Amino acid sequence: MTRRLAVRAAALLVAAVVMLAGRGAGAHALNPALLQLDEDATGFVRVTWKVTVSETSVDDISPELPACEEVSPRASTHVGVGVVSTWTARCGHLAGATVGVRGLKNRSEEVLLRVRLADGQRFTTVLRGGGAMFTVPAAPARLTVLGAYARLGVEHIVLGVDHLAFVFGLVILVGFGRRLLGAITAFTVAHSLTLALASLGFVHVPSALVEVLIALSILFVGVEIARPTDRRSVVTARWPWLIAFGFGLLHGFGFAGALAEVGLPAGEIPAALLAFNAGVETGQVAFVACVWAISRAALAVRARWFATRFDPAPLARRASAWAIGASAAFWTLDRLLSLSP
Repeated sequence: MTRRLAVRAAALLVAAVVMLAGRGAGAHALNPALLQLDEDATGFVRVTWKVTVSETSVDDISPELPACEEVSPRASTHVGVGVVSTWTARCGHLAGATVGVRGLKNRSEEVLLRVRLADGQRFTTVLRGGGAMFTVPAAPARLTVLGAYARLGVEHIVLGVDHLAFVFGLVILVGFGRRLLGAITAFTVAHSLTLALASLGFVHVPSALVEVLIALSILFVGVEIARPTDRRSVVTARWPWLIAFGFGLLHGFGFAGALAEVGLPAGEIPAALLAFNAGVETGQVAFVACVWAISRAALAVRARWFATRFDPAPLARRASAWAIGASAAFWTLDRLLSLSP
């Protein structure tokens, strides 16, 4: 009895930590600061500057446009958790000019820079400390776009606690081997499909509803883990790939909502979308690899220290089920409350 109470207490503690982490980071809080420069044929540039207040103070970082002169006052509005400022500047021609952001040191803040020249050329990159300036090239740099969006994809899956919770649940449900390969492949195909359809504007689902459904998908996985193997649903027991595919469609809409925060560069939409999705997959595979490595290490410890005492695997499974289920229940209630006017 004492051991059982200890396990439950540990599981509740893990769940609380996960819930607090998820709430603090936000489920899909990609939301980097944004600096957008739209040039017209006369050499005037419309500047849009967005910073997320919850991540950094508005005054901590600011655009640096050395060759530009502001010719209109700044107009600022609050949009969600961010502040968006717009103004007009005279820059001559942006091609060949160096622009960037002041205040990005060796910190985690990053800024998405989007530049549209008068001739229609578009450039997108991510600015960070140590590389907070960008020289606008005279020709499109596709590799820059690919690198920026691939990096954003990796960061989104790594920082998306709810997405990782779902993938972790799949690993626990099916174990390592062919069944996991099939489930992960189905999940990848499904979220890649809806990510593309939503990002290209063919399908639209309200993001708040998507967030609730994603939380419910994780809750379902947590409940299935908690059940004995012979009492799980028929679909989960026989066709886990079908569960992964169905819920993967929902998670794809979640990825699309995050990508909508930064937008896709015109003229490079297919490349940017492919790079973002590749980044998501890279982060997902890296996470599964880490889980596999930890499980192998745990098996080695068990073989050395616990083989003749007790099997910690059921306790670890139960704690995982509590952590995933409790976190998903919290996310579900929290997101349902956000739906109310």
